[in-house]
This record gives sequence, C-alpha cells and structure tokens, in this order.
Amino acid sequence: MTQSPPLARALNGARSRKGAGARVEGIDYGPLAQWLGFHLRLAQIASFQAFAAEVGEVDLPPGRFALLTLIGRNPGISQTVLSRAAGRDKSTLTPALRDLRKRELILCQRLARDRRSYHLSLTPAGQTMLRRLTHCAARHEHNLERIVGARDRPKLLRLLNKIVTELG
Repeated sequence: MTQSPPLARALNGARSRKGAGARVEGIDYGPLAQWLGFHLRLAQIASFQAFAAEVGEVDLPPGRFALLTLIGRNPGISQTVLSRAAGRDKSTLTPALRDLRKRELILCQRLARDRRSYHLSLTPAGQTMLRRLTHCAARHEHNLERIVGARDRPKLLRLLNKIVTELG
C-alpha cells in the first residue's frame, strides 16, 4: 500500500483516536493517496474533530460557529448574503439557521418591504455563545498554526483562497 506521508499520518491518527476499524490494513487508496481534494477533505475532517474536542460539551459544529460569527459581525445580514459569505447553498443554510433559531441563538426578522427576506441577528444567548466559542476557536487556530507553522500560514491561506476563487 502506497500512501503519502499526510495520508498515512491522518489514517494513523484516526486509528489511534477512533480505535479498531478506522484504518484497514492493506487497503489500496489508488490515486486518492495523491489527490489534493481527498487530502483537503481529510484535513477538514481532522480540523472539525479537533474543533469539536476543543469546544467540549457544546454541541455546535464549526459550520454553525462560522454562521454565528458572520451574523454577529454583520447584524441584520440577509440569508442571501449570509449564504454567499459562508459558501453555503440554501439547502444546507436553511436547516442550520433553523437549528440556531431553535437553540435561541439567532433572531430571524422578516423585512417589511420584502416579506420573503429575513434579517438575521444574534440573541443575547447567541452573543454569549459566540464569545465562548471564539475563545475555543482561537485555541484551535493556535494549534493549527503550530502544525502548519507561522511562516507557512500565509502561503497556505493564499493557496486555499486560490482554490476557492478558481473553483467557487
């Protein structure tokens, strides 16, 4: 079995955290072992799992944290603008907003001039949650920077933004 070092580390790390079954010896990953998209996905999964461990008992995925951050930084943002800013389509944004509303973290207010549109803002509980999660996210970000290295961080961000710009 041929694996690139990041894939081997990711799979070995998954095995140590997840126990038996996370890695099957002898599996042939074929071209996935060298494909950027596959490694981007593995990195996203690892990052999301580490974020979840950092926030502990708060059952709020990183995507919800991103939405809270965007809403908190842009009170009154519309769902349409939020969708574009978060890189999400309506089919994934709507259930996420419904969940945040159910948790009483956001308010959705209809616009008087356009009854189909909503303006979003944080509730006081949402502001408190965002502050708490921002501290957790800062620790998570510090760990990611430790892994990537402060010198390589700007380059990685440029490359990731290039992918988003070219493919988005």
